[in-house]
Amino acid sequence: MGNNLLGHITAWDYAIVAAYVVILAGIGYRASTAKKTEESLFLANKSLGWASIGFNMWGTNVGPSMLLAFASIGYSTGIVAVNFEWYAFVFLFLLAVVFAPRYLAANVSTMPGFMGRQYGDSTQNILAWYALIKILISWLSLGLFSGGLLVRQILGIPMWQSVVVLVLFAGAFTFAGGLKAIARVNVFQMLLLIGVSLTLTVIGITKVGGLTELYHRVPGHYWNLLHPAADPKYPWYAILLGYPVSAVAFFCTDQAMVQSVLGAKSLEQGQLGVNFIGWLKILSLPLFILTGVLCYILFPDLKDPKEAYMTMVTSLFPAGMKGLVIVVLIAVLVGTISSSLNALSTVFAMDVYARNINPQATDADVVRVGRRTVLVGCAFAVLMALAIDSVKGLNLFDVFQAVLGFIAPPLAVVFLLSVFWARTTQRAVNGILSWGSAFSLGVGVLYLWVLPPDTHPFWPHYLMLSFYIFAALFAAAVLISLTDPAGQARRQAVDYGVLARPTRRVQFLWAALAVVMVGLYVVFNGH
Repeated sequence: MGNNLLGHITAWDYAIVAAYVVILAGIGYRASTAKKTEESLFLANKSLGWASIGFNMWGTNVGPSMLLAFASIGYSTGIVAVNFEWYAFVFLFLLAVVFAPRYLAANVSTMPGFMGRQYGDSTQNILAWYALIKILISWLSLGLFSGGLLVRQILGIPMWQSVVVLVLFAGAFTFAGGLKAIARVNVFQMLLLIGVSLTLTVIGITKVGGLTELYHRVPGHYWNLLHPAADPKYPWYAILLGYPVSAVAFFCTDQAMVQSVLGAKSLEQGQLGVNFIGWLKILSLPLFILTGVLCYILFPDLKDPKEAYMTMVTSLFPAGMKGLVIVVLIAVLVGTISSSLNALSTVFAMDVYARNINPQATDADVVRVGRRTVLVGCAFAVLMALAIDSVKGLNLFDVFQAVLGFIAPPLAVVFLLSVFWARTTQRAVNGILSWGSAFSLGVGVLYLWVLPPDTHPFWPHYLMLSFYIFAALFAAAVLISLTDPAGQARRQAVDYGVLARPTRRVQFLWAALAVVMVGLYVVFNGH
């Protein structure tokens, strides 16, 4: 059966896509007509409530690669990939209770700015460039590539056309409206995503003959979250030790993820927003993974598991609904790309331009440069996406996780140490961010391209490799700090005031989330 959605599309579907584009443009236009200052463009005037923060972080996090990849892993191995969503609640808690109070008390707009307050200009500069490279590669280029893949699957047009269309769409938003427009649009888009994905799952369950049938018609291990240590793809220890390295860097230190929290009305709203994304992540099982498991029962002889999601859509959805799917896939993509473009322009305008290139810059200058950065980011992302497309035989989800796994260790080390260990020195932080990053990325290039594990079986699992790099850099940072006699004097003590304790409401909701998560792990490991 063809996977090209175009062959299955009716006039109804086209009408729905057109209506969606109009609504989106309307929301974006309303949010963008206000006068732009740097605080409104980059931080939404610090006006975001918990629902906006939660939906916006989730919208940044759920890329189209996730929809396709989760269905594909669900098809071939069951629900194991839910670990990448459910285990995240531990690190979201760390963001809400340990990092967010310090970020908001330090009153910073960017992560490099936060580290600069403690370790001075050199640290802020290194981290600013590191953050820019990270956003360009791991967010923009990989995100755009996976979106291009998707649009190519749906419309059957060449890669370069699909990435150009997507980037124009997402870029227009960020350019005009900044964080507020993105946050408003993301709430609308995530509700749409939940509605459409849930409908697909319900139709699938009905087709299979109900939940009992679904449970019994796949191999027993499909319902296990923890796989044995001998499992080559997702052994339990690799997820337990390797995933936290990426998760700390991703949820606690990544500009694109943290920016919504920096735009919070108050610390409590920020903490509730982060809690909310923890609850939203529970939905990954019914919304994304079950699609693949259902496809395994309904279409057991797919040539490529990557086609699981599209196969379900083209086979099960009636006319009109297919248009909604196209809309949702574009929505998720625009959500991720516009958030990352906004993060890119924030870091460049505030940390590079306003501090180093033109210290006398006015508000208007900073906003103008931020907008130009969006345009340059778009062009770079298109070129990178086309370059990634020329590398053959990639499993998208694993490439995402692996790339993150090599970018993450230096960030996780310096942020954890600077918050938890007052003796960390500037020399240690700068060393880990510069040569530590070169080492980590160097190993990544060897692993992904020079000596790939397919042909060189001596490598450990990529998640374990990330953990080993983290452990080595952590030990190095502690050693440098302890042997740096003048180092202590150079760290600037940042006065956060008395850090606010989480309110009763925040404590209650986090405790409830923890109980539910532990319960889910118990339920899905008794097989």
